[in-house]
Amino acid sequence: MWKQFLSKLPRKSSKSDSSSAAAHAHSGSNAVACLNGNPIRWTRIGNVVPSRSSTVKRTASAIFPSSVVTSIEPLLLFKDVPHTEKRNLFISKLNLCCVVFDFSDPDKNSAEKDMKRQALLDLIEYVDVGSSRFTESMISASCKMFASNLFRAFPPNIRSSSVGGEAEEEKPMFEPAWSHLQLVYDLLLKFIESSSLDAKIGKKYVDHSFILRLLHLFDSEDPRERECLKAILHRIYGKFMVHRPFIRKVVSNIFCQFVFETERHNGIAELLEVFGSIISGFALPLKEEHKLFLWKVIIPLHKPKTIGVYLQQLTYCVAQFVEKEPKLATSVINGLLRCWPVTNSQKEVMFLSELEEILEITNEVEIQECMLPLFRRIAYCINSFHFQVAERALFMWNNDHLISLVLHNRQAIMPLIVPALERNIHSHWNQAVLNLTRNVKKMLREMDEELFSACEDNFEQEEMERKMVEEKRRMAWHHLETIAFQPLTGNTPVLIRPPLVSPVVAAARS
Repeated sequence: MWKQFLSKLPRKSSKSDSSSAAAHAHSGSNAVACLNGNPIRWTRIGNVVPSRSSTVKRTASAIFPSSVVTSIEPLLLFKDVPHTEKRNLFISKLNLCCVVFDFSDPDKNSAEKDMKRQALLDLIEYVDVGSSRFTESMISASCKMFASNLFRAFPPNIRSSSVGGEAEEEKPMFEPAWSHLQLVYDLLLKFIESSSLDAKIGKKYVDHSFILRLLHLFDSEDPRERECLKAILHRIYGKFMVHRPFIRKVVSNIFCQFVFETERHNGIAELLEVFGSIISGFALPLKEEHKLFLWKVIIPLHKPKTIGVYLQQLTYCVAQFVEKEPKLATSVINGLLRCWPVTNSQKEVMFLSELEEILEITNEVEIQECMLPLFRRIAYCINSFHFQVAERALFMWNNDHLISLVLHNRQAIMPLIVPALERNIHSHWNQAVLNLTRNVKKMLREMDEELFSACEDNFEQEEMERKMVEEKRRMAWHHLETIAFQPLTGNTPVLIRPPLVSPVVAAARS
């Protein structure tokens, strides 16, 4: 490992000193190594302590000429080299950090890991200062280092997926190499944010391939890594405008694969959070591309069973679309009604919460087309025997915006809601649901007593007719059962069917 690690450090000496070597170390390291046959020791102050047989002390500039790119000893600090050599030192440190260590054994290569960690810290400090613009060679070396450390294949996910409306609490899987990965992510974030990075040059290296591999990292099981990726993706989207359509396309593909194929991805919530900010920045009127994204990607994201993991971010995205263009409210509500989870009570509660948020930002004119199916679904939820669904549907009537909507459309809404309330009072088993039902009934009666009484009378008449139909059906079945149990008499006609004979037997008999 030492040979691999030190091979990243370029060695070029002058003619007069071709056989000598020198090295400098980062703070906190006392490792002993051998360069060109001479043992050296790195100390905290960064000087070289030669062996007893060596009495000549040379500086790094004597060994690595400044005219050679990346010829500066990477273990030096930026403050210890002239300004003209800082770019070369930056590239040297990046090349050193391309070495990837195995963190499955914490004690393995500990000295080399400390050296790389210190180099990453020095790079972060240098980029944060932003004293000069990055050259193309610096940008190229940076992207190479990021790719070497970050882009990797994840182990297969052996944990079973959740079957409930909300994901079951699973202990997060933490990346063992996070002590280095975190610094690499910090450096990447500061690198993208830095005013020293020219977007025209940077887009050649932060290209489609780089972005695609970066987006695939969102499937990491480490929540810390996904949080870092979220911030970085947001900065890339803001800095490289030319890549924005590609980013939207790739993320749409990730969402569709999650919905229609795998139903398993660790970073859906983080990607939706980024897209919430992107949607809020869409210009008006909305492009057809963005509307298709709502209809074909955002709405289908309500189908997976694990919606509880990303419901908050998904609701925010939907709300952003409706706020941008209120006419989309009808499409959104119809989409939710088509995806309604009639057999999953936990998801029903979530859908009711999202519906309430959408209704709060929608005026009554925009939902006239879907108002009847919407309140018909709310009435079904009020009659649900799952008490949480019924409670959530009744709690919606505490919303002032919803009450205002009902008040202006009570002629169409009350005939749907009043029968549901009456059924609850007559047959629901949960006391809390009964109390809430009585409160809503009292409120609607005060809103329009005449209309409420007419709806009550109509409900009672329908109930009487329904009971009459049920009684006729019961009597008909009773009559059939009575006939079936009567004993047979000599005059009772009986239908006797001839036995079925196969064609082969019939032919043989003939």
